Amino acid sequence: MSQVPAATRALRVLRFLAGQPDPVPLDRIATAVDLPRSTAYHLVNAMIEQGFVTHIAEERRYCLGVAAFEVGTGYARQAPLQRIAHRPLAALVDRSGQSAHLAVPHGRDVLYVLEERAPGRAPLVTDVGVRLPAHLTASGRAILAAMPEAQVRALYPDHTAFVDRHGRGPQTPAGLRRLLSETRRRGFASEEGEVTPGFASVAVAVLDHNAVPLAGIALTFQAGDDLDLDRLVAQVTGTARAVSRRLGGR
Repeated sequence: MSQVPAATRALRVLRFLAGQPDPVPLDRIATAVDLPRSTAYHLVNAMIEQGFVTHIAEERRYCLGVAAFEVGTGYARQAPLQRIAHRPLAALVDRSGQSAHLAVPHGRDVLYVLEERAPGRAPLVTDVGVRLPAHLTASGRAILAAMPEAQVRALYPDHTAFVDRHGRGPQTPAGLRRLLSETRRRGFASEEGEVTPGFASVAVAVLDHNAVPLAGIALTFQAGDDLDLDRLVAQVTGTARAVSRRLGGR
């Protein structure tokens, strides 16, 4: 870890804090980004000086600072991910005949930032701007499966972190670990009836140059339709890889 550049360490801290619903203690940060506590302490204090982290002294906890918000709003204005993914997503819909969407991680949720609806298909709950529990969606599962296990544990420390939507899906950290392990083994994520009864989805993560999941690309279709699932998975995988390459990913 001593050979990891300080900038990379700082970015890991930012990504971890951005995924937390509440401020966290220093030990959580150190564990999540795999740093000695003393190193994490000095790094976080340097980030406090630059405004990227805020220390809530009375709680002995840390959260994102105003500078991180400024970076986030700049990203929202430029919307590079949506711009890059727009044409590949539209092409995916043309090839598959199914509706597709792009979702980004937002704490324990995913936020849908782009949707391409196939002609004649029913409207979906996954409209732009909608947030849904990551552990129930195919896009969220693809993203979680690509995250470091320590980060997933920090997001889902116990059963209280799990939202129940339709009585289906993992409800414990152990159940989520099994699901994500299966997702990694298959190379794609799926769900059926856990977001909307009667509909199913398959998804693959979009990765950056460090294999960090930036988003999930999914196809959604009516459950029970006579479809070539292998073909749909291959199409989603190809699209996710194409978008990853355009973002500098592997």
